[in-house]
Parts: sequence; structure tokens; C-alpha cells
Amino acid sequence: MNAGPPPGALRLSARELAPAWPASCAASDSEIIAALCEPRARISPKYFYDAAGSALFERITRLPEYYPTRTERAIMTLAAGELRQQLGAGATVIELGAGSCEKARLLCDLIQPRAYLAVDISADFLGQAVAGLRCALPGVEVRSLVADIEDEVTLPADLGGGQRLVFYPGSSIGNFDPEPAAALLASMRRLAAAGGLALIGVDLIKERSLLEAAYNDAAGITARFNLNALAHLNRLIGSDFDRRQWRHLAFFNAARSRIEMHLQATVDARVCWRGGERSFRRGECIHTENSYKYTIEHFGRMLERAGFRERLWWTDQRRWFALFLARA
Repeated sequence: MNAGPPPGALRLSARELAPAWPASCAASDSEIIAALCEPRARISPKYFYDAAGSALFERITRLPEYYPTRTERAIMTLAAGELRQQLGAGATVIELGAGSCEKARLLCDLIQPRAYLAVDISADFLGQAVAGLRCALPGVEVRSLVADIEDEVTLPADLGGGQRLVFYPGSSIGNFDPEPAAALLASMRRLAAAGGLALIGVDLIKERSLLEAAYNDAAGITARFNLNALAHLNRLIGSDFDRRQWRHLAFFNAARSRIEMHLQATVDARVCWRGGERSFRRGECIHTENSYKYTIEHFGRMLERAGFRERLWWTDQRRWFALFLARA
């Protein structure tokens, strides 16, 4: 595996599933409340993904403004031959944040692994997705694991043999600040095991207008996705957020090379939860998500620092998105 093509010579022209929420999330009230009580309140983006939020995100991926999903799929399709060559036969794919498993369906069609393990925090949504994938891929052993990928993920002891490919598509690595992103990459290297591979989708820096349009779609689906986090918190911590008192706000922070998503109070609002409360002034924000945008060189250095030995990358002709393959 080489370090990737030089600029101008791009490779492409164009816990086993349980019925209940995982224990780590059931016990997360204190984490959620502590974040809400910070001077600048925040909600972890993992709380976007209840069943409703997961379904809304799948709608986002099909929006005309949201380029990452379709661009990544095109790159993956054209890179399939080299992926198969690097992996060999009988591989096991481990997808982190699997969601609907749609990207895994494409990947498995392309590389024909022996086994696939979907890892996600949303138990109900994952169960439906895995059931559909089993029907679509009868020749692949399809399994699922409910886990928070921000914690240490313990793989099933009887997970199949063959080379491992840890799959983290969709530029989700950009949702993590630099230090947690580095920790997650190190965790991916551990999950891949010696000689295994990681396949990671990375959104690249581009014009502000393109970036901001992808998070402020005309249909308002991203706004609904952002606001749905409040409904999820209401169920988790017994809070009484009124979504009518909040609006979606997303913009590109050029100094930090990231899209920021916030929920902004449209009125003075008092929110109560079990054992506590907080007042928000009109215009005050709750920070819900970051989405960092990278250069090829920057992300390559991140992989190197995480201990990956070899790195290969592909991008589309416009250099909007990149797919990295790195060996542990």
C-alpha cells in the first residue's frame, strides 16, 4: 500500500443486539445534565440518534444539498478493485455508527466479506437495519452490537476470522474535536488488530456556501434532526424542552475549520429536568454538533499519529470528499 497519489494525479475521475437501550446510555443522566449546565450549554451529538433522529438522518443523506453521501458512494464504487486487493478473501467488516447499514450494503456488495458487524448506539433502529441487511446479503454473516463508540468497544469473542476492516463512513470522524478524534482513531486501530485496515470517509475543506448549504437544507430536514435531540433528552432525563422555543442554527467557523450546529432560544426559556433546571435567555445557544473539515495532508498526519502504518486515499474530481484506507 502506498501513501496515495500526489495532487493532480487523483485516483478517481468522477453486546449483541439487545431490545433495550444500552446500559451506558441508560446511566447517562448526569453526563447530559452536566453538559446542559456548562456556561456554554451543549448536547452530545450521540443524542441525535434515537429512532426518529436516525430516520431523519437517513433523509438528510438523500437531500440535494447534502453531497457527502453520494460523493462517498461514487468514490467507494470506483475504488472497489483496490479494496478487494488490499483485503483479500474472507474479511470481517466492523462498521462503527452503522445507522441504516446502507453504506455497508454497498461495501459488502463490492468486497464480498465473510462477516459484517454493525455497531451503533440506537438499538431499535439498528435492529431493523440489520434484519434488512441479512435479507439483502444472504452470503454474509450479519451481526450487531449495541455500543457507544466513544467508550471502549468490546467485540464478540466469537467474531469471525479473516482480515478485519473497520468501516467509519460519512465523515462522522469530523463530529469529534481533535483530542477525541485522535482517541477514536487509536480505538479503530485496536479494533482492526495487527495487519487489519480502517476505511474512513473524510469531508474536505471547500467553499463556505457549499458547506453551509449542506447543513441548512431548503426542506428543513436538518433543522428537524437538530430539534429532535430535545425530544430525545425529554425522554432520557425527564426534561420539558419545548421545541417551539428553539431554532436550528448552523454555520462554518473558518478559524476552527468546522461547521457548528446549535439550537438557539427564540424566547427566554426555563427548562426543568429531574432534580434541576436552567434558564436560557433569548438568543442563547446550546451547541449540538461540530463537523470538522480537513485537508488530505492533515488527516494523513492524524492517521500516522494514531499508529496506522500505511495510508492510501482516493478523492472525487472536485476534491470535495476523501476516502482513506489505513493499515494497523
